[in-house]
Amino acid sequence: MEEERFVTPTFIKNDQNEAGLRPKVFDEYFGQEKIKQNLKVFIEAAKLRQEPIDHVLLAGPPGLGKTTLAGIIASEMGANIRITSGPAIEKAGDLAAILTNIDENDILFIDEIHRLNRSVEEILYPAMEDFALDIIIGKGPSAKTIRLDLNRFTLIGATTKTGMLSSPLRDRFGVSCRLEMYSADELSMIVKRSSKILGININEYGANEIASRSRGTPRIANRLLRRIRDFAQVEGVDVITSEIADYGLLKLEIDKIGLDNIDRAILKTIIIKFNGGPVGLETLAASINEEKDTIEDVYEPYLLQLGFLQKTPKGRCVTIHAYEHLNIPYENK
Repeated sequence: MEEERFVTPTFIKNDQNEAGLRPKVFDEYFGQEKIKQNLKVFIEAAKLRQEPIDHVLLAGPPGLGKTTLAGIIASEMGANIRITSGPAIEKAGDLAAILTNIDENDILFIDEIHRLNRSVEEILYPAMEDFALDIIIGKGPSAKTIRLDLNRFTLIGATTKTGMLSSPLRDRFGVSCRLEMYSADELSMIVKRSSKILGININEYGANEIASRSRGTPRIANRLLRRIRDFAQVEGVDVITSEIADYGLLKLEIDKIGLDNIDRAILKTIIIKFNGGPVGLETLAASINEEKDTIEDVYEPYLLQLGFLQKTPKGRCVTIHAYEHLNIPYENK
């Protein structure tokens, strides 16, 4: 099951203490340098004008720090932040209640904004453009529209699927940032920072070992750091080195490039059962007893990024790089 995977980028129960590791200011936030520099300019300009920063859209895969960036923007602006998610706002009245209770210059953060209901989304349009809320009273010919003025605020939306956002909503964001996967060096700095907060002794080599297997994702790096701490404590090791990190990660079945047993099962299934592909998504899902949406959204992105998997019109194919990584002889078909 997905929640048992240590390398899934999505939030799981074991990440409940994640908030304590999140940076509060830009100086503590490693990576995403271009985005950071631009946001600093936008924030400083908004402060000089004494007005809220323009609405911000943060896009990118899960676990890269969209919620963290929203908190930093609020902190740098000296504003309060209200946090909710698209699925949590079920009807227009829910959003209206939130918007009417927002104070001047506050920030409203909506995670998974692409999952907003269309009726709820339409309430946002005048709120974002005119800081006003249109409320319909009554039904039929006697219905009346009342416009309520709102305090000026900033909406920060986070999405893992930009393509699912409607054009009218996407166009109303003045600032659009797409977060990229982190380098091993950036993740190593994140691991060392988190280890200080958690009171874990770790050396440069241990941090690098964890970072190199974290699939470019800070959330995974922090999760693996906690688990390696467990192995180190049980083994009586005072400092996490590359040796104890490698020992613990192999116990978790995470290899040198961050693949786990499920990733390898997908690749081996295509290679052994389907001669390397192509194989259709539904057939692959049935073969490994997994939902096709889970394969497409959770497992495939990293395999595609590594170049181990290819999507073709006929289905999924495994590349020669996957054969080499798995030490399986490759026969050119």
